[in-house]
Amino acid sequence: MEDWSKGFFEVMENAVSDVEHFFNDVSDEFGEMLDVLAKISEEFTEQVQNNLIAEVDGYFNEFDGYFNEFIEPIIEICREFDPEFDDIDLSLVTYVEPSPTQQPACQGCRNYHGQVYGGNLLVCAMHPTGVESEGCQDWEADSDVNF
Repeated sequence: MEDWSKGFFEVMENAVSDVEHFFNDVSDEFGEMLDVLAKISEEFTEQVQNNLIAEVDGYFNEFDGYFNEFIEPIIEICREFDPEFDDIDLSLVTYVEPSPTQQPACQGCRNYHGQVYGGNLLVCAMHPTGVESEGCQDWEADSDVNF
């Protein structure tokens, strides 16, 4: 009787070992399959991204050419009728860089906005028209600027 129970447990241990090996093999194969799928998806994403960027750039370049062909004659007509037309700032928004003479306290500050809207400079959210002193209590170093 002892031989029978010993044989039964050996068979069970072998079966457990075989099942464990099976699941390890399946797990390894599944991992390899996921690696292949990840690589394929990365390549596909890269191709789509590159093709999409190239196509969008092409559309913008084409649009820019059509826009220039359309707007240049209008600008010429305006110049003929109004000699002061060139004095008008046609840009909607411009950027003003802080300098030692204009907004010196803002040089290198991450909060500096510096956009001109309708002829008015917006310095930053805390000080829309800038600070009167040489320093600013809200000044924070811009991580993109190296001094």
